Amino acid sequence: MRKRLIGITVSFIVAAVGLWFLQKLLMPKYMDDIVEGAMIAEYYDEEKNHDVIFIGDCELYENISPAVLWKEYGINSYIRGSAQQLIWQSYYLMEETLQYEKPKVFVFNVLAMKYNSPQSEAYNRMTLDGMKMSAAKIKSVQASMTEEEDLIDYIFPILRYHSRFDELGKIDINYLFKKDKVTFNGYYMRVDVKPAQNIPEAKPLGDYNFGDTAYFYLDKMVELCEKNNVELILVKAPSLYPHWYDEWDKQMSEYALDHNLKYYNFLNSTDDIGLDFAKDTYDSGLHLNLTGAEKLSTYFGNILSTECDLPDRRNDKKLKEIWEEKLKAYDDEKNRQYAENEK
Repeated sequence: MRKRLIGITVSFIVAAVGLWFLQKLLMPKYMDDIVEGAMIAEYYDEEKNHDVIFIGDCELYENISPAVLWKEYGINSYIRGSAQQLIWQSYYLMEETLQYEKPKVFVFNVLAMKYNSPQSEAYNRMTLDGMKMSAAKIKSVQASMTEEEDLIDYIFPILRYHSRFDELGKIDINYLFKKDKVTFNGYYMRVDVKPAQNIPEAKPLGDYNFGDTAYFYLDKMVELCEKNNVELILVKAPSLYPHWYDEWDKQMSEYALDHNLKYYNFLNSTDDIGLDFAKDTYDSGLHLNLTGAEKLSTYFGNILSTECDLPDRRNDKKLKEIWEEKLKAYDDEKNRQYAENEK
């Protein structure tokens, strides 16, 4: 009887390990063209000692450089960003982050208010697959799923990706257990330039009001931050497209006033920031390139350091050593991209 029990236990362990290995092999690695799917998972390897956590979509992870915030102001920050990150996903990332650390400030980009319902599985996966299993992840999945999706496929991704056998390649083998970093504290670097030209005119909307679901999760963000004594700051990045309507801006300004929040629409500060959309964007004004992101970070860093009473931590020995290594990697990648572009 004992030998049989041992045999069953060993068989179960072998089967479990085999399924785990197979799942690791079949899940997309996001190490080639679509690197955005690798961003969320990078946070877990970081030292959890951040003053500012940015939460949101590409208008943060392509427009803010934590390296600049550190170099110029001693602000230790991280961007928990992902492509088309929906507001309920941002909320549950905040909830999860507070299980690891308590920053002094959360910064949320308000473009996500335009979405009031789930959008697509492809974008969901780029945020949710990278999250560690937790109650926050389960709730985020439940809020994000489209009609065609099932919760069980997120709990056991092998059920979703079992058909990828025919697509497996060198990338799946090379990055089976360890992936390359694709960001610098959440910032995705691009140094190339594509000037902003022929920006499409804004199309009139039938209804400019943000949806009830979007406001529900914004309210939950406010409550969560108040409960944990963390300041919540709302921002609108200075992206020229997608269009940010005056009616939307008015709603955010009024909401911030009603809830005693800071709200910065950087579209109104492009001259003060020093942005030149002939040089500071790599995709015609949708996102900033490195020079644009560094200008915005210098500008916003001054606001954070003066208006949010954030300490200059450049004399912190441990953080200084961590950032010396990070800044070297940042500069190396900057030089590599510039050299590649010159070719």
